[in-house]
Amino acid sequence: MREIITLACGECKRRNYSTTKNRRKSSERLELNKFCRYCRKHTAHKESK
Repeated sequence: MREIITLACGECKRRNYSTTKNRRKSSERLELNKFCRYCRKHTAHKESK
C-alpha cells in the first residue's frame, strides 16, 4: 500500500525529491526538511501532487 509521492520546496516551489509513503498509516501531508539545490539551503519540503 505504499505510494510514490513528490516533495516540493516551500520557498521556490520546485519538485526536488520523490519518496514513498504508506497511505493507511499516515493520511496527512508529509513535510520534511531537505536541501534545495536551487535555493542552496535547507528548507521545508511538502508533499505535492
